[in-house]
Amino acid sequence: MSDRAVAGRYARALFDVVTAEPDGDPMAAQRDLEGFAALLEEHPALYQALANPAVPAARKQAAVTAVLATASGVARPVARLLDLLAARDRIPLTPDILAAFRARVQERLQIVHAEVTTAVALTADRRDAVARRLGEATGKQVSIEARVDPSIIGGVVAKIGSTVYDGSVVRQLERLREQLESGA
Repeated sequence: MSDRAVAGRYARALFDVVTAEPDGDPMAAQRDLEGFAALLEEHPALYQALANPAVPAARKQAAVTAVLATASGVARPVARLLDLLAARDRIPLTPDILAAFRARVQERLQIVHAEVTTAVALTADRRDAVARRLGEATGKQVSIEARVDPSIIGGVVAKIGSTVYDGSVVRQLERLREQLESGA
């Protein structure tokens, strides 16, 4: 089984545990997991020690417990997951688990991610307008990752999952050329 599939299973289990608790907050669990992932990224020596198979699992668990003791209010399910990952030499999966967990949280909150390409940078108002229009098209809340590509001349190209909404000037000119060539 691939690491991504294993990470997906850990993320699903964490999500199920967090949402099953009466006071479970998936967003808080996500923030806790993000904090731990950021800590590993900021401290490569810590990451190397936790990822090293030569370091005994008990020492890894003790290190994770010590790190979590300094953090304020880490959710119990997240702390248990991190302890389990340390015990099973799976700490390197943390970024993939975080990505899969984020996807589950966004799915639950009805949020989709859109890659939006424009010829010039979007202003905040224009960005909000594009997000609103894409939200109307999808029936969900849209978070936008904006890119600039002058080659599209103008308009907007938005990609949500495998669906592409192409309202670029380049595409409109291509359609016009196709109509002229076909005589329609």
